[in-house]
Amino acid sequence: MPPVKDHPVRAAAAAVADAAESAAPAAADRVHEPAPDRAGPALKAGTRDAHQRRIERAVALIEQAIARGEDPPELARLAEAASFSPFHFHRVYRAMTGETTGQTVARLRLLQGLRLLASADRSVTDAALAVGYQTPQAFTRAFRQSVGGTPSELRAEPERLWREIDRLSLPPDSGQAPSPPLRVEVVSVDPFQVVTLRVTGAYPEQNQGYGRLFGWAAEHGLLDALNGLYGVPVDDRRDVPPQACAFDCMLALGRPFQIEAGSGLGTMRLGGGRYARIRHVGAFDGLEALTDALLAHWLPGSGELLRDAPLHHEYLDDPDEVPEALLRTDIYLPLQG
Repeated sequence: MPPVKDHPVRAAAAAVADAAESAAPAAADRVHEPAPDRAGPALKAGTRDAHQRRIERAVALIEQAIARGEDPPELARLAEAASFSPFHFHRVYRAMTGETTGQTVARLRLLQGLRLLASADRSVTDAALAVGYQTPQAFTRAFRQSVGGTPSELRAEPERLWREIDRLSLPPDSGQAPSPPLRVEVVSVDPFQVVTLRVTGAYPEQNQGYGRLFGWAAEHGLLDALNGLYGVPVDDRRDVPPQACAFDCMLALGRPFQIEAGSGLGTMRLGGGRYARIRHVGAFDGLEALTDALLAHWLPGSGELLRDAPLHHEYLDDPDEVPEALLRTDIYLPLQG
């Protein structure tokens, strides 16, 4: 959630509004130096296909484990097979397939179960145990949730069974049309320090986190040194329950500061390298979808490699002053080189 909405420090509200209008663009001019995109048109098709093949290698490992009745590989093993750093593998995988690795495991277990049910000589119990379910009852519950029927019902309707096999054979995003061209800049960002506070929860908790940061800044006379408002989505809120979703709230300040022991605050360095930058305009609910498009459609054809650093957001507007449809948020994806 953007940092300033409904924060409890009323004296900070005017300063934040001014910072969003003047200080934040100035900070962007200071730390962002546009650099040319290194990806030429000749690279695009080949590198996009290469990314897809890398993800398919990870999927193949999952399929092999399920076919053998084994536990799925650990995330680190899947990342290694796909030649992605574990740091970014989860986000890239989700962006390119439309599902998490856990959802892929569940889908492929059901798919293998359906294939076994298509064979008349396998019982429901045999099929359940063969694909990793502990009991036939768990197998049946999964079927009801996914296909709206029991294994026995699907076996009795061969046409329906094969329709479900076809459906579960492909990940959710495999048939999607390409997204429109993205307006991405590759920029260099000088390193800068931010005050951080990790919060766990949904948007209200994130708002409260930024409120705490502004309260700390006001107490130490630092509001006039505000240079920018940032955030790092540690978890993807589509995949993690709201009450368990971790998010790092951040303020960038234009002069030195100290963090007192026991305050619950920390510091972190952002920048210090090259980034793909894309601007989202509108409600913050759209940030995940635009990040997915950046990873699934721009990155594979860019010729760029990801760097082991967190992606982060820069919030350019105060939602108390700017309509939701016009709110600007820049997404920064760290690149090597």
